[in-house]
Amino acid sequence: MSDFNYEVDESGVAVITWDVPNKSMNVLSLEGVDELSGLIDKAHGDAAVKGIVITSGKKDFAGGMDLNVIAKMKDSAGDTPAQGLFDGIMGFHRLERKIELAGMDPKTRKGGKPTVAALPGTALGIGLEIPLSCHRRILADNPKAKIGLPEIKVGIFPGAGGTTRLVRMMGAMGASPFLLQGKLSDPKAAKSAGLVDEVVPADELLSRAKEWVLNATEADCVKPWDQKGYKLPGGAPFHPAGFQTFVGASAMVNGQTWGAFPAAKAMLSAIYEGAMVDFDTALRIEARWFTNVLMNPSSSAMIRSLFINKEALEKGANRPEAPDQKVAKLGVLGAGMMGAGIAYVAANAGIEVVLIDQEQASADRGKAHAEGILDKGISRKKVTPEGKAEVLGRINATTELEALAGCDLIVEAVFEDPGVKAEITQKVQKIIGPECIFATNTSTLPITQLAGAFERPEDFIGIHFFSPVDKMLLVEIIKGEKTGDRAVAKALDFVRQIRKTPIVVNDARFFYANRCIIPYLNEGARMVTEGVAPALVEHAAQLVGMPLGPLQLIDETSIDLAVKISKATKAGMGDGYPADMAPVDDLMFWLADEGRLGRKAKAGFYAYDEKGKRTGLWDGLAARHPVAGDQPEVTEVQHRLLMAQVLEAVRALEEGVLTDIREGDVGAILGWGFAPWSGGPFSWLDILGAEKAVAICDQLTAEHGPRFEAPALLREMAQKSQSFYGRFGPEAKAA
Repeated sequence: MSDFNYEVDESGVAVITWDVPNKSMNVLSLEGVDELSGLIDKAHGDAAVKGIVITSGKKDFAGGMDLNVIAKMKDSAGDTPAQGLFDGIMGFHRLERKIELAGMDPKTRKGGKPTVAALPGTALGIGLEIPLSCHRRILADNPKAKIGLPEIKVGIFPGAGGTTRLVRMMGAMGASPFLLQGKLSDPKAAKSAGLVDEVVPADELLSRAKEWVLNATEADCVKPWDQKGYKLPGGAPFHPAGFQTFVGASAMVNGQTWGAFPAAKAMLSAIYEGAMVDFDTALRIEARWFTNVLMNPSSSAMIRSLFINKEALEKGANRPEAPDQKVAKLGVLGAGMMGAGIAYVAANAGIEVVLIDQEQASADRGKAHAEGILDKGISRKKVTPEGKAEVLGRINATTELEALAGCDLIVEAVFEDPGVKAEITQKVQKIIGPECIFATNTSTLPITQLAGAFERPEDFIGIHFFSPVDKMLLVEIIKGEKTGDRAVAKALDFVRQIRKTPIVVNDARFFYANRCIIPYLNEGARMVTEGVAPALVEHAAQLVGMPLGPLQLIDETSIDLAVKISKATKAGMGDGYPADMAPVDDLMFWLADEGRLGRKAKAGFYAYDEKGKRTGLWDGLAARHPVAGDQPEVTEVQHRLLMAQVLEAVRALEEGVLTDIREGDVGAILGWGFAPWSGGPFSWLDILGAEKAVAICDQLTAEHGPRFEAPALLREMAQKSQSFYGRFGPEAKAA
């Protein structure tokens, strides 16, 4: 079956329609490249054809490249994967250059056949790179359309001509939001930015495209960079203005990435080097740097976790067999920040919500939280007043528990106290029907214990949201000992409805996310007590790709919360509570006693101004914990911070809390920002190698104690030279 259809109308316009069979969104394959190239040749070679329209048979144009193709290109090259990748990438460039040069005479630039991209909707990645090679881009006025080059978000960059063309169209500074940030635009913004040339009503798209083709001049077929005397907008690197741009761009990239993300540096190199040569040479430079990124294990890990694995989890990779469990009416118990956030995301997804609190004023404040988010959306022109009214109309803020009648899912988000949760659970179960699933939003309390207050423990589950709910992408679903398949399916279907990414874990102290992030926070605080410079702790974390250093993250989540968790953990573990936690607890308790509760108190590990903006690390720490004269190497600090997290991830897998390493990697990146360049804890260990990981653990154990001892599973894998994805990945499980 063909991915592209070809027909020539009576006016002589060849229409090439992209319509990949059995796919809701067009994606480009290697076979598709060859097919499209052949059709372009066919149109160029047909004297009856006056020009070409490339469009889509679907509601959108294209979602980009099938990223599995990249792996095939690499694998098929045998002993020379870099050459295989480079050759494959140059195949994309040849196709797009063929469209661009339009069959014209190379010397006179005459005789070209105009080509227009008619985009009915979203065009991303290669789905925009192909249109960029066309002579005009016309976009339907589709409010849901997104136009952009988001490759940087999955560890690569636009390597099929998008980087070179966009910089030559807009200049390095103008292109930077789209290339370095992966910014996506709606139709109006896309036209304003110059990503497309026209926005027309959807029912006029094809007719307008044909009209342009039939009226295009020979000059319309020659891109600016193929014209004599072309100059790069904003100036080339050796131009005074361009020099300032590129110096600033280098500072900006390194300031934002701390050098931890190879794709951003490679793209900047491709832009800089390409700006000093002719267009065709620039394309080869882009292809070389793109190959360099694809050969880096970081790109493979990021693509796997942030695209392939994330998509698989969102589509229900681990969903048990059960009828459709979409939520029609949701009850939210507790209208605090978490409850209010849950109510908003559900209502925004079209779900009827009953938001309960003890006092009407509290319930109303919870609804007002949703209104505040919607008002921000209106100010940014992402929400209409009508849309706001529609969402708010779905939220019934009340104190009346009877309003929960007819709910098919309850999410309890009351105070983190087992007694309080048990009381409200018992009251609610008398009102809801026998088919209603009951979920708790607890972040620390055991699900199995909380399920004891519910008459149907098989219908009781944990759904752990992260704060702020409207922004955080991850939702952690926790199965109690008696949780049934229908409850799991209900939770997964609900998370899919609200457009977030789920992971499913088994019940254990701190579940998965908190189990891994708390040791990171503790290790950072522990180093401060040892005399390690706080700035070294923070910057070492950022240099290895963590979005926030552990001390800043403690301030953001609040120091009194850390104290509460420490006390609860000690009470729960008794004699099993680690003795080496004493210095950390002493530091946290002291800060809390001093009133330094973190950002909310404008005082913590950091100092803050009156507006709550950080002004630097608090110099009062040195009075209690002086900075030592001898400081550890940055690598040692980084190993301590990363191993504190990944060893807990391995233990979670070892103990059966985590059952799928894909969930471990995706959950780590989306839940607490674990070094995205690595692809997650298990991907990082695979990049490092089990043998090297065990050697680091042994050294850290000798110097810093048993918390760094390599788990038996990791040591066994080192002895057998195994990798996590080789042993536990989906392909290994299927074999």
